[in-house]
Amino acid sequence: MTRYVMGRLASGLLVLIGLSLFSFALIHVIPGDPVRIILGDKAPKEQIGEMRERLGLNKPLVFQYVSYVSGLARGELGNSIKTGRPVLVELTDRFPATAKLAVTGMGIAVLLGIVTGIIAAKWKDTWIDHAIASMASLGLSLPSFWFGLLMIMVFAVHLQWFPVAGGTGLTDLILPGLTLGLLASTMISRLTRSGMIEVLNHDYIRTARAKGMSEPIVLYRHAFRNVMIPIVTIVGLQLATLLGGAIIIEQVFNWPGIGTLAIDAIASRDFPLIQGIIMFMGFVYVTVNILVDLLYGLLDPRIEQHLEKAGG
Repeated sequence: MTRYVMGRLASGLLVLIGLSLFSFALIHVIPGDPVRIILGDKAPKEQIGEMRERLGLNKPLVFQYVSYVSGLARGELGNSIKTGRPVLVELTDRFPATAKLAVTGMGIAVLLGIVTGIIAAKWKDTWIDHAIASMASLGLSLPSFWFGLLMIMVFAVHLQWFPVAGGTGLTDLILPGLTLGLLASTMISRLTRSGMIEVLNHDYIRTARAKGMSEPIVLYRHAFRNVMIPIVTIVGLQLATLLGGAIIIEQVFNWPGIGTLAIDAIASRDFPLIQGIIMFMGFVYVTVNILVDLLYGLLDPRIEQHLEKAGG
């Protein structure tokens, strides 16, 4: 198991190195001079030279990349051009809001998706199954920005149950969290349904029922435990995406998280901040994926035994 963990950490490090190359190249592959793009064509030469030196663009590319990676290793992502604050400070200021929204949305998604998926599998090919499948298909096809605006129109404007947008309190969290949860639950619901239908046809399920076990015990203790691995995988991927910033939903609800910060950075051509956000999102993806892989062994001891044998 230890050997497997080290291998996953090594592969994650390789991903981050590749991502650092991409984010570093970003400022060099854009058309035109990035300094003139930032300052404008009418900026004086002295200001252009100062900005070029500040960004380290007056050095050879190899030295620039080495300096960039060494800064990443120390947690130094440079300073935002727009605000002058360290990029790491900008990210840590915004991350709690994003984490709060992501956890709320995924909590709703997991609960709703698993429950509806089990219900649809239990009553397969009935009107209940068809209704849940239709709602899931509708949720997968709806544009997230349109659904967010619809939620605002119904619950904030007409019913006036929640604030429209812009706050960070509990009441401000409910509407964007519910929007994220409803959209994310559709894939979890369909995956749960398909997995449960397959498992419910196995012999050990029929044996459990023949022994007189109640249906809830059969469904949740015996059937659902065997479909948790793919569900954990998709939940981990969705959570990593949301922790990196639910850009569209945050923008619709004016939620002050990483997604809104990314939009502002792109609009203001704040390249150090854009690079920092790219690396941050990559780090979140790698970390969550490694944690999900390690969780497999806790959910299914057979996987841990296989990893121990593979690791010698």
